[in-house]
Amino acid sequence: KTAVDNGQPVECKRICFLIRHWIHEYWMMFRLHHSLTDSLDQFRELIREQGQESLCSLLETKWINERDWSWKASTKIKANSGKKRKVSLLFDHLEPIELAEHLTYLEFKSFCRISFMDYQSYIRKCCLKDIPVMERSIALCNGVSQWVQLMVLSRPTAQLRAEVFTKFIHVAQSLHLMHNFNTLMAVVGGLCHSSISRLKDTTSHVPSEVTKVLNEMTDLLSSRRNYDNYRQAYHKVTGFKIPILGVHLKDLISVNEAMSDYLEDDKVNVQKLQALYNHINELIQLQQVPPKLDANKDLVHLLTLSLDLYYSEDEIYELSYTREPKNFKAPVTSHPSRPPVVVVDWASGVAPKPDPRTISKHVQRMVDSVFKNYDHDENGFISQGDFEKIAASFPFSFCLVDKEKEGMVNREEITAYFMRASVICSKLGLGRCLHLTLP
Repeated sequence: KTAVDNGQPVECKRICFLIRHWIHEYWMMFRLHHSLTDSLDQFRELIREQGQESLCSLLETKWINERDWSWKASTKIKANSGKKRKVSLLFDHLEPIELAEHLTYLEFKSFCRISFMDYQSYIRKCCLKDIPVMERSIALCNGVSQWVQLMVLSRPTAQLRAEVFTKFIHVAQSLHLMHNFNTLMAVVGGLCHSSISRLKDTTSHVPSEVTKVLNEMTDLLSSRRNYDNYRQAYHKVTGFKIPILGVHLKDLISVNEAMSDYLEDDKVNVQKLQALYNHINELIQLQQVPPKLDANKDLVHLLTLSLDLYYSEDEIYELSYTREPKNFKAPVTSHPSRPPVVVVDWASGVAPKPDPRTISKHVQRMVDSVFKNYDHDENGFISQGDFEKIAASFPFSFCLVDKEKEGMVNREEITAYFMRASVICSKLGLGRCLHLTLP
């Protein structure tokens, strides 16, 4: 406004070109912060009021939606069309490649939310505090690791647990082929967690070739020699790939700490700025290469629900010792696996602890998903048999549902079942064990 009032049209144009540069370089900021978009709208209105409407074309933001990866044709979410198929809350109806694709969909979506400014904030703070998109990304990684453990522990027998364990090894292989290193780290980290590796009876049923693959994966992701094996594999990949975010964030901190901000003659250390920029820009450029996969929105919803829950270490170990007590005599395996070397919980404290309102919300979403996938007649009921299959997937059983219609269960009864289970857990001092039952 000052430039207009002072009769400086060239200065007005320079200001608009600067803002255009801002929009193009940091376009994600205009998707994440609505207040920024509102301010830009006010600025355009000011330009019009000052008779400079021709400059408004420099401030166009409609193209941002087209640039956002989720709008690209190569990444689609399939609508529910044709015959519906029943889905299991244990996801045992999915092939490993399908599960890997849906996990990759969620991972890439989370990765793309991290902006250039977020990386800069992380460098300044040297921590994730008050950087929500990074916290959510790390929480997703830790959530996948915990979810893998619970999927294995949810099975009552050693043979069934070994089958789930084997399936997730195949999921890890698919993630490796898709170059999704971050989720690969989470899955392998979950399988190598001590709550799983201590299950000697379970591992005795795991085929030797599966154990060999797990050892190969742990070598790939090992932190030895500063993740040398991973770095070599990562740099060989061109096109789509999702990096292990924790490794690259540590690299940023290392560069920031190793190089001084200023040189001896008090000049800015441009070499350091360039090094930091190169690291960040490489990560930002990966957001422009979406995965070529299809994702089913119902499965994405169920996975999001499953991974968005928090479990304490004590709760997971309690379930592990329930499956195989400390004094359990397991048969000796002929192909013992090496001690796990993968560490995935480098930011293990990043996880929201749900309050009663959150529990109620998750219960409602779970009930919605159950009816969406099992109530094919849309009459407000699912069969008692279907409900028993759902209930059988829980590590613990609680009170029975009171049926109002013979052989059928309605929405209110299932909601009450989950809520009563939550109350019982609380009274028994079991904390959030209801969440353990909802993988």
